[in-house]
Amino acid sequence: MKIWGNIGGFIKLVHSITRVRKYIKPIERAKEAGDFEEERRQIAEACSTWINGLMKDFDMHFDISGRENIPEGPCVFIANHQAYCDVMAMLKAVEGKQLGFIAKEEFKPVPLLSAWVLRIRGLFIPTQRGDTRESLRVINTGAEYIKDGFSLMIFPEGRRSWGPEMGEFKPGSFKLATKAKVPIVPVTIDGTYKMFEENERMTPGQTATVIIHPPIETSNLTKEEQKALPDKVADIIRSALPH
Repeated sequence: MKIWGNIGGFIKLVHSITRVRKYIKPIERAKEAGDFEEERRQIAEACSTWINGLMKDFDMHFDISGRENIPEGPCVFIANHQAYCDVMAMLKAVEGKQLGFIAKEEFKPVPLLSAWVLRIRGLFIPTQRGDTRESLRVINTGAEYIKDGFSLMIFPEGRRSWGPEMGEFKPGSFKLATKAKVPIVPVTIDGTYKMFEENERMTPGQTATVIIHPPIETSNLTKEEQKALPDKVADIIRSALPH
């Protein structure tokens, strides 16, 4: 990464998070009171404030289609992972709906960012092989969040592709939805890698595409159908990528 060329962008990013400080106490009060509806509303408003400010700061744009496919209740959004800006793309795509992220544990030490991941009902998951017990604990916690009405987002590839190519989807990611018995919403993201990864610095004026596909119900899937889910969802997402 080009450190010096990204100092200005990093400062903008940190400043953008300060805009949502006013939502901290309302979110915490609602959580302590067990008022999940109010908590979701405050989270959605905070994320809307953050992403719209960030889009203005970095002159980033998103061409979004398929919003009508977003369920009213809790669900699990599953998307391909091209770039850091996939998070921004998803927050704009589902604007008005609470959305937490399953993030890699390596981001846990990052100041401000890690606190907000947890505050919006996101979770950190281990990336080291062999840490099956902790990964299962995170999935189980996420499933409980979903049962309480919170929606989550996960990138089953586990790492950025830095381009339009897709990696293999990890089957464990789909347990979030199958354990909670909620719909999976496949999402195709394309062009976010041009916003940062292509030049290893923020590139203003870029537009990425987000396509939200119809949800897939998981409540009555057989074991065979659950096993086939990763390939099925990957095929749906890949079908909307340019060839």
